[in-house]
Amino acid sequence: MADAKPDISFIGLGAMGFGMATNLVKQGYKVTGFDVWQPTLERFQAAGGSTAKTPAEAVKGKDYCVCMVATAQQAQAVLVEGDSPAVSALPPGAALLLCSTVPCAYVQALQRQLVELGRGDIRLIDAPVSGGAGRAADGTLSIMAGGSDAAIEKGRFLLQEMSDSEKLYIVKGGVGAGSNMKMCHQVLAANQILAASEGLGFASHLGLDLETASQEILKSEGWAWMFENRLPRMLDHAFKPVASALTIILKDTSIITSEARRAGFPTPMTSTAEQVYFSALGRGYGPDDDSSLIRLYTEGKGKIGPVKGLAEDDESKLALVVGLFKGIYLCSAAEAIAFANKCHLDLDQVLDLCINAAGGSVMLQTVGPDIVKLCRGEQLSTGGGEGFKGVTRQLQAAVEEAQRLKAPVYLGSQALNLSRLARQRATQATGDISSAFIAKIWGI
Repeated sequence: MADAKPDISFIGLGAMGFGMATNLVKQGYKVTGFDVWQPTLERFQAAGGSTAKTPAEAVKGKDYCVCMVATAQQAQAVLVEGDSPAVSALPPGAALLLCSTVPCAYVQALQRQLVELGRGDIRLIDAPVSGGAGRAADGTLSIMAGGSDAAIEKGRFLLQEMSDSEKLYIVKGGVGAGSNMKMCHQVLAANQILAASEGLGFASHLGLDLETASQEILKSEGWAWMFENRLPRMLDHAFKPVASALTIILKDTSIITSEARRAGFPTPMTSTAEQVYFSALGRGYGPDDDSSLIRLYTEGKGKIGPVKGLAEDDESKLALVVGLFKGIYLCSAAEAIAFANKCHLDLDQVLDLCINAAGGSVMLQTVGPDIVKLCRGEQLSTGGGEGFKGVTRQLQAAVEEAQRLKAPVYLGSQALNLSRLARQRATQATGDISSAFIAKIWGI
């Protein structure tokens, strides 16, 4: 039958992969799954899928394979180097969708290795995803896909089945471009996950009621998708349920900082976040939900003797928290977009993805377009709305109050240093300048 849906193989049935694979089953595809964890295979079979004992068995006779394992090392094992790997068993001309978050360098090396192995016929699509387990199960993920025109055309229907119709991004640049776009998005994710704990931890040191303050933050310029998403778990004393372990975002920061070093690009914000994540890992927090990092910010409260800040009423205290968030989000937005520029990505596409995915924030929506203009060498407007001086002033007030309270603000302190450096570069500017000027720090 001409309209019969093709059989799909799916390697990696973890939190994301299980949802993605079962969504395909619900859409009427016959899906054969492989995972190293037997209970997961049993769950998948109960959900209507078929299972295989090896990657090679899973892909045999199937023109489409989705790989959704956790790391590049795992991908290499199931595809090429492990027991009964998939690549040697894929049919001629098969499409291989690598949806794992991996470094650009890895997926490009994989493409070269396919040719060396005599499997240059395989149509590799570099297609990392974003959106969480819920959207994976609904088939509404954001997907960033790079590959040859032939590969994209062959796999387009499958990409469409797994993504939101508005959030499938075909990224120019071939294999590796999708991973670079995901990496730049994760700059925002990595900073904003930690910022959620830093901001709420600061609010705790200020003596604010966290539930009340949180609701006000959600309505303010300090809003970010990550804050809203992590909030219920941050307010739960057990930080449950575990939706995204610390080790997951730490894997992403490792990709960002290692690729940045390879490219000679500075990542002061993400590198700061990564060091804090390492500190949490050393405390045994690795398997815990990343919202639990608020513990790092509140553990010293009440243990350092008498402290007193200047802010006396809740309105003033809340303004300090919002100012902290705004400064962090501004600098992380600049780092992400400047890195995307370094990677030669389509900046309009990157900005659209980031605003509408997990990296979204009010600051990104407000300042992101001007940062893109700056990257293109376009003139920025002055005046109208809040400028760079105002954002820096609010951030400085927050960091100074945190110092009085002996409250740690790792990202806020780094953001303030970057803002001061940027201000030094703008000494000849008359009047206030756009907050986007902060991107100058990244060589724009």
